[in-house]
Formats: sequence, C-alpha cells, structure tokens
Amino acid sequence: MSSLVSVIIPVYNVEKYLRKCLDSICNQTYRNLEILCVNDGSTDSSAAILEEYAARDKRIKIH
Repeated sequence: MSSLVSVIIPVYNVEKYLRKCLDSICNQTYRNLEILCVNDGSTDSSAAILEEYAARDKRIKIH
C-alpha cells in the first residue's frame, strides 16, 4: 500500500503560473496525493483557477 503524500501550494496572485503548477502535480505518476492549495487572498484570477481545477480533480483542496 502506498502512503498518502500531501503537496502544499501557497497561492497569492500567481495566475500566470498556477495552471502549469497544478497540471504538473496532477500529472505525476504517483497517484496517492492530496493537493492542498492555500489561497492567501489573491486579487487576480487565482481563486477561479483553483475552483476550476478542484471541480475536475477531487485530490485538490482549497484552504
């Protein structure tokens, strides 16, 4: 049985890079991941991007 790995992503106004970051993590061959995204009050579209990805991948949690 493989162990659960937690990946913590701090998010603050990173809309330019966030999709590439999330795609990279979600496409890893190791599947037993929880992806914790901590949005620190972004004023760009980072929050919307996180919501979009969380709707597609149940491993992504937004905090």
